[in-house]
Amino acid sequence: VQLQASGGGLVHTGGSLRLSCSASGFTLDWFAVAWFRQAPRKEREFVASIGYRNRDSSYADSVKGRFTISKDMAADSASLQMNSLKLEDTAVYYCAVARGPYGTDRYRSQYYEYWGQGTQVTVSS
Repeated sequence: VQLQASGGGLVHTGGSLRLSCSASGFTLDWFAVAWFRQAPRKEREFVASIGYRNRDSSYADSVKGRFTISKDMAADSASLQMNSLKLEDTAVYYCAVARGPYGTDRYRSQYYEYWGQGTQVTVSS
């Protein structure tokens, strides 16, 4: 079971990036997928999640309306489309998956069983 996160980079404020999370060794159909991020000297925080069968997405208030999470079932991958990027979006972004009940635990990093290695997103002015 492996997750590979990619798509990070350097972008100016107001720009867009699309992060991808590719799964190998399993299918994402029956996994909840989430993105977390960690900025320097800050704790890891929840960004977005999506439940089984590509339903029931959740977002942190700070990204609502700007970020969109989705799963590509055919490709066994998930993505995070990030628009209108702000300086405070700068962080290492991690994808993670979980098989448990997709309830209120979705916002907690401890709920997720497998993690990708992280991809750096840097937003500059």
